[in-house]
Amino acid sequence: QVQLVEFGGGLVQPGGSLRLSCVASGKTSVINHLGWYLQRPGEQRQLVAILATNGNTQYVDRVKGRVTISGNNAKDTVYLQMDNLQPGDTAVYYCHAGLRSDGGRIYGTWGQGTQVTVSS
Repeated sequence: QVQLVEFGGGLVQPGGSLRLSCVASGKTSVINHLGWYLQRPGEQRQLVAILATNGNTQYVDRVKGRVTISGNNAKDTVYLQMDNLQPGDTAVYYCHAGLRSDGGRIYGTWGQGTQVTVSS
């Protein structure tokens, strides 16, 4: 079992920055990748960025150049640095972990989410 806890959400003015953190605990040796998703009211959860344990990163086009995903050496913490935030970035941000099962299958688990509100 792996548990995820997010930190760092809040209210920020347009053009401002926030850094989200997600700490994994439990059997972290099975983590294949960590990532961030956002969900706006009435919409489906959507990918923001992924960090694989080999260091590879993936971003959706909408956030490229404004968002940086990174992690720690222990590969149990992932950060999301968001700059030049706009009202359209307002959402609940969820941390996601892709985990390897004993049979090699990848399955996922989620954190509880953290609210990010961009407003003047």
